[in-house]
Parts: sequence; structure tokens; C-alpha cells
Amino acid sequence: MGINENPTKLKPSDFASDQEVRWCPGCGDYAILKAVQKCLAELNADTAKTVFVSGIGCASRLPYYMSTYGFHTIHGRAPAFATGIKITNPELDVWIITGDGDALSIGGNHLIHILRRNLDCQILLFNNEIYGLTKGQASPASRSGTVSPSTPDGSHESPLSACELALSSGATFVARGIDTSIKQLIPTLIQAKEHKGSSFIEIFQNCIVYNDGVFNSFTEKSNLENKQIHVENGKPLIFGQNNNKGLTINDNHSALEIIDLDKDKDKLNKVIVHDETNKFVAYLLTQMKEPDFPVAIGVLYRVPKSTLDEHYTKANGLNKNKIDQVIYKGQTWTINE
Repeated sequence: MGINENPTKLKPSDFASDQEVRWCPGCGDYAILKAVQKCLAELNADTAKTVFVSGIGCASRLPYYMSTYGFHTIHGRAPAFATGIKITNPELDVWIITGDGDALSIGGNHLIHILRRNLDCQILLFNNEIYGLTKGQASPASRSGTVSPSTPDGSHESPLSACELALSSGATFVARGIDTSIKQLIPTLIQAKEHKGSSFIEIFQNCIVYNDGVFNSFTEKSNLENKQIHVENGKPLIFGQNNNKGLTINDNHSALEIIDLDKDKDKLNKVIVHDETNKFVAYLLTQMKEPDFPVAIGVLYRVPKSTLDEHYTKANGLNKNKIDQVIYKGQTWTINE
């Protein structure tokens, strides 16, 4: 769906609009935009059957820069617009672009229900842990202690975990990526596109003006091997400079533990093999936090499930030209003047 039947191979530039890209110099959004364009080029996507829907925020400018259909909507309501677009035009490939403020605050309710309903779409949440467009206030994803114009003494709130929320809401595809790790991000985007259902991807995105370096502890080159774990279905959850560390479940079967494989090579068989259908382990992976654990990157969870748009397509076919039966079926009345 949304794949170009024209044999001509498309390039990333074929998905770039004629609009000047206007984000702050050095913003991570530039890298994500390039990754999306490269992803669509690899898929040979049909620009005439692709639509980007966004809410409000820095990330939500992205539809302007895509040579596809686009809809810049209102704060937090992109999922509602996307639902209407997909149900009435099931042949379209729908992408939702949002941020941590747009999706997790005013749009939280809409995000929960589009995931619960499993609309066939891709949801890219650009997470910079701050409100960038409105000059740097703390967002629902901001860490405790974050100093901002709205929290001058530091935030006293616990941050909301986007991927945990997605899993709890019934998402059938949950993944994580990093703005500048394009080589890793593109395959994740492709897998999200190929998944039938709501594909949710949290992308850590650096805001160079209001929250610069907030992810440096696990994105700087010197920290990559020990601070990130790239998960892949069917492969053991190992990381470290020499792949000398592994993840296992503790004796209480309630939390993850790190095994030092240099010291305990005989425990290699206890390392978890990543299973994308295991929701329990997916939860544990989303909950891993520094400095005790690495940050999990890649596809954390994926299961098949029927989609909302499939249901409506089938229902519309069955009820075609039966509007009178719907209108006059029970609990209706006629007023006689």
C-alpha cells in the first residue's frame, strides 16, 4: 500500500518539496527528515498515495518539506485527522509526525486511542524532552530536576515514558531510534512501514537551543557501545565494547540484570534472546535507564493484529447503499406535525 508501481527508482530528493527547510541550525529534525526521505526512496513509495499529518510543534513542520500530501493540523489532534484520512482513503499511506509535548500532553488521549484502535499508520514521536517551539518549557517527557521557564526551581514531576505508554495502550509495533543514527533509523522506519497496524517510533532528537546535549550520555561516540543496546529479533541481548555484556532476567523474574560475560562466560546461555512478541520483556527494555542500564534501540515489540481501517473497509462494503436501514434501525422515531 502506497508503493509506487512505476519501475523508475526514486531518490530521496524526489520526496523533498520546494520549501526552504527552516529549523534551528544543528537541530536533530534535519537528520530525521533525511532518514524519512531515504526510507521512502528505498521503498519506492508513491508520492501521490502518501500523506504526512502533524500537530503543533517544531517537528510538525515536516509535512511542508515532503513532496507528498500533507496536513498541518491543530495541537495534539493529528491522530484524529489521520484516522479520518485513513478510514475514508484506505489506499493512502499515512504518517503522523508529532513531538513529546504535542503527543504526550494535550494530545495524550488521542495518542492512546489511535494505538488502541490499531489504525494502519506510522507515528513518529520526536522526543527532545522539552517544548521547543514555545521557548523551552518543561514537557511531560522532561526529566526530574529539569530547569526551564516553567520550572525555574527544577521539575518536581516524573517523566512520562513514551514507549511504556504505547505498550500500555495496546500498540502492535513499538520501536526507538536516534536522530543522528540514520543507518539504524532507516531500517526501523522501513519495518514500521511494512507493519500492518499502528507503528509507534520514539526518536530521541536533540534540541540544540533549549535542551542541548540531554542525550549525550548515550549518544556520544565514546559511550555508544556501553550505553546503547541494539535489539534485533532472534538475536541475544548483548552489548559492550567487545559484546561482553548481556541482559538476563533476575531470579525473581521481575527485572533485568546485566551479566559480565568476561567473568561469567558460562552464563551466556542465560542471556535473553530478543523476541519481538514478548510484551513483558519489551516493557522491561523500555524501563531501562542510565546509568545502571543501556538504552534499548530498535524494534522492541511487534505483533500482528487486525486494523481499524480494515474493519471499516469491510463494514462499508457490507453496508453499501443501506443508509436507510442504518437510519431507521431501532431507537428512531418520527415526529408528526
